[in-house]
Amino acid sequence: MTKFIPPGYRTVAWLLKPLIRPLMSRSYEGWENLPEPGNGFIAAANHISNLDFLPMAEFFYDSGSPGYFLVKDSLWRIPLVRQVLNAAGQIPVQRGTVRAGDSLRYAEVALREGRCVVVYPEGTITKDPTMWPMASRPGVGRLALRTGMPVVPVGQWGAQAVLPPKSKVPRILPRHTERVKAGPPVDLSDLLGRTDPGAAREATDRIMKAVTGIVAELRGTIPPDQPYNPYTERHPK
Repeated sequence: MTKFIPPGYRTVAWLLKPLIRPLMSRSYEGWENLPEPGNGFIAAANHISNLDFLPMAEFFYDSGSPGYFLVKDSLWRIPLVRQVLNAAGQIPVQRGTVRAGDSLRYAEVALREGRCVVVYPEGTITKDPTMWPMASRPGVGRLALRTGMPVVPVGQWGAQAVLPPKSKVPRILPRHTERVKAGPPVDLSDLLGRTDPGAAREATDRIMKAVTGIVAELRGTIPPDQPYNPYTERHPK
């Protein structure tokens, strides 16, 4: 499986993997739902902590399909972080600018090269007071319909206990477990070929419903009927 992992990515993984072990235990499920390494697919995941990208990256790396994340471009301004992101071939996102759409074009190229592109459809750590996945922008649905690539929903839970959203210092004790689980690809077959905004919205809603379902399994509780809307600051009726 390592033939699908570039040397630069392997080097970054070799450097970062030891950092995860002292921070948290990990439990990974659902690799059988991922396409074979070398086949492009979109992985859509919920976002719960500034730390959750580490176990998420390890999850895909250990599956044989290293993840290429859509990452905010401001991180490229940080020395050393820039070198790590470049070595691992990550995809910059210029949020809030006229060039924000460029990231989707880069993601399309990566998908057609047979890579796993990891997307946090929420765009930021969830603002839901109870940490459920919140309402998302339609970018992931647009990317899925433009490329026709499989979309694998991924739920995660646990990293928020190690590094809460507004904290800068990890809480190593008591030791917490980060759980990551991939589900079967989301069926978008009836929407393929459509380019209207409504199709992208519907695709995104289906994807996030699948992600939320996995998070509910990991949490062992029932999610709200509707996702929290950060723009109206309430759960929409």
